[in-house]
Order: sequence, then C-alpha cells, then structure tokens
Amino acid sequence: MRFDLIDLRLFLDVHEAGTITGGAKRSHMTLASASERIKGMEDILGVNLLVRDWRGVQVTPAGRTLLHHARGVLQQIDRMRGELDHYGKGLKGHVRLLCNTSALSEYLPEILSAFLTQYSQISIDLEERPSYEIADAVRAGMADIGLVANSADLQGLEVYDFRPDPLVLIVANSHELATRASISLSEVAGYDFIGLLEGSALQEHVTHHARRAGKQLSYRIRLRNIDAVCRMVGQGIGIAVVPKAAAGRYARSARIKRLSLTDTWASRDLVLCVRAAEELPVYVKKMMEHILNSATSRRS
Repeated sequence: MRFDLIDLRLFLDVHEAGTITGGAKRSHMTLASASERIKGMEDILGVNLLVRDWRGVQVTPAGRTLLHHARGVLQQIDRMRGELDHYGKGLKGHVRLLCNTSALSEYLPEILSAFLTQYSQISIDLEERPSYEIADAVRAGMADIGLVANSADLQGLEVYDFRPDPLVLIVANSHELATRASISLSEVAGYDFIGLLEGSALQEHVTHHARRAGKQLSYRIRLRNIDAVCRMVGQGIGIAVVPKAAAGRYARSARIKRLSLTDTWASRDLVLCVRAAEELPVYVKKMMEHILNSATSRRS
C-alpha cells in the first residue's frame, strides 16, 4: 500500500468540503487530478472510500478508517515540522482556526494581525461557523483551534476562557422599546428584525433559540456584517440581536439603545477549545498562547 502525504491531505480536504471539486480546490489540484488520485487509492485498497451522488460525497466505513489514520499521520508530520523549524530560519506552519460571528467581528482582526506580524511564516485558514459545528470539527481533527460560545457541547475538548460575550437587543433611540432596560426574545418576537445573512453563526444561534421558544422571527432585511445591522437599526427599520461589545461600539454613531436580554442563552462567554494542547504542533501552540494572552491583557 503506497499512499503519500498529498493523497492523505486530499482525502481530508474532500471529506471536509463534501465534494471532490471542493476538496480539489482546497488541495490546489484540478478536478481530474483529484479524482484520479482518489480512484487510485480505492484501487490499491480494493474498496470504495467514498459514496458519490448528486449532492456530493460521503465516506464509507473504510473511508472513516482512512480519515482517522490520515489525521494522525498529518498531525504528527505537522508537529515534527513545527519542532524542527526551531532549528531553521523561523517557525513555519498553517493553522486551521474556526470561530463564531462574535469572535470574528469583535476580537480576532486585531489579535491575528499582531500574530501574523510577529510570525511571518505562519499562515491561517480562518472560517466562521456556528459554535456547535466548531466543537464537532475540533473533536474530529478538522480544525486546530476553535473560538466558540460556552453554550456549545464541549465534551472531550480542552477549554480555556477567552472573553465574556453576552448578546443584547438593540433598538433605535426613538423606538418604543428604548425606555426598557431589559427584555426577553419572546416579548419582541412580533417586531420586525434585521439580521445577518443566512448561514451566519450568530444568525443561526438566535434562530435556534427563537424556535425553541416556539417563536418565528420576521426579518425585513439581512445584511453582511454587524456594522451594517447596527446602522440599519438606528434608522428605525427594525430591531436586532448583536454582541454587547458591538452594540457599545456603535451606540453613539448609529443612534441605538441596547437592552439586556433576560434569556439564559444570551448570557454567554467565548472560550477557546482544542483537542489536546500538549499534542498540538508548536506553531499552533504559539497562536493559542497569543490569543489567550491577548484576553488576559485586555482584562488587566
């Protein structure tokens, strides 16, 4: 059996992307080359590794076994490279970082800019996802570091405090609710909302809890970022749920008022999660330490 590291990385990329086309793009290959490599792996093993249909691909039992070993091999190679880089011209590596909407919009741009400036040979694959998906991805070895709300299922992961991240309701200063200090989502479910685009981690979080309360929120418009949401709320078009940090930053310029949400799910913290810190490659540990140190310095 002869699989090289390119084969193993490609198979992981195809699994994570859900299609051979997407996996080929992540691995910087043509579709024909990627398909040929996977077919060659299946021919060597004598079994199918993927089930292909019009929706994409799913791994077979044999494919799941290969995924398990491929992750172990590639993680070991990454650790070896990271440790050996100490003896070369500087730390090198590629970190897969997943985060929720709040972490991406409020904290990471500044933190990661400082990190990338300090470590010029480390690159980052950054992606926004809902917290529950991030926890699953870190558990499965498809991400190195996750920044999630502590409401997610974090069983089996090492968890480190990052920052408090409560959610609040924002309304225009002239809105009839602006006299309130606190409110529940159920109380405002009948109002027009402004939200983020479908697929946004924060949007899915709010929608999920509205449904659990038996409510369906009505959105007049969905926007690409929290900045735009705050400014639209300030124009009196609707109300929105956003991180408290964002509401405070835009309160004056957007002319909005923030109301505390009394729902327990809105009182949350952001945490950093990894599978096992001691097994991480050196460059991933460096990023983890940088993120956590930034949180400590912000509080002090």
